[in-house]
Amino acid sequence: MATPTLTTERLLLKPLEKTDAEQIQALYPRWEIVRYMVASVPWPYPPNGAEYYVNHVALPDVEKGIAWFWTIRRQEDPDKMIGLICLYDEEDNNRGFWLAPEWQGQGLMREASIAATDYWFNTLNRPFLRAPKAAINDRSQRISVSSGMRLVKTEKKAYVCGELDSELWEITREEWNALKRS
Repeated sequence: MATPTLTTERLLLKPLEKTDAEQIQALYPRWEIVRYMVASVPWPYPPNGAEYYVNHVALPDVEKGIAWFWTIRRQEDPDKMIGLICLYDEEDNNRGFWLAPEWQGQGLMREASIAATDYWFNTLNRPFLRAPKAAINDRSQRISVSSGMRLVKTEKKAYVCGELDSELWEITREEWNALKRS
């Protein structure tokens, strides 16, 4: 199934394309974004990092049917990417995202997260969604809390910034749909 375009009140979530690597390369390699990413993300970020990731990781996983990637764009400026959100059919790692710092604090990632989570549950029909994160990543944690997720596991994990306490958050399809109705 091809990844569809998703829309929200303010956002356009467009399926990732090879040509998006250039905008990702311009936005992503900033400490404010990268520091809480898994340690396998190279830092300093190489000049071809986005091109490699898009062409050799993200899009091949989409073609295998195990991942869904969207670029996040404002509806009023659909040619300009401001972040990325993805879903993965991987144990204990179903959703990930990043947003350029200048767009944070406006509820945009929460809006994108709601659209992607709804797609996970009500189009892909998955029974639960689990999202790992660095415990110190307050903004990401607030998105999980406001989305009705609960903390189910803590452990230590390696991130770009070093070893940190890590959390695993979860919500079931039934909980998600009940929350949407309320």
